[in-house]
Amino acid sequence: MFRTFAFLGALSGGLAVAAGAFGAHALRARLTPEMLAVFETAARYQMYHALALLAAAALAGADGSTRPAVWAGWLFLVGTLLFSGSLYALTLSGVSRLGIITPFGGVAFLAGWACLAVAALRR
Repeated sequence: MFRTFAFLGALSGGLAVAAGAFGAHALRARLTPEMLAVFETAARYQMYHALALLAAAALAGADGSTRPAVWAGWLFLVGTLLFSGSLYALTLSGVSRLGIITPFGGVAFLAGWACLAVAALRR
């Protein structure tokens, strides 16, 4: 799982940088300040959890023997897709009902951090 989570963490971090730049340059004139702030929140949380994926990769190790670290990695990935993904979609589409999905991503993030803490204690 080390390689999978390290790859996904690096990919997600790069996409977070691209999203932040896109928001700052291409969306500034197209979104309200409130919606731009929502987009920036999505990019910021994506970056935080890209780094968390790298931490999960490190704790999982090359053999993937630390089950809580593996759970943490998957929860961070799901959280990013649900939390940041729903916020990106909400801001770009204007469909406010997409915000219903966002809290599920937040719960996945919280569960991922709990699993990461357990993994750290077991190492």
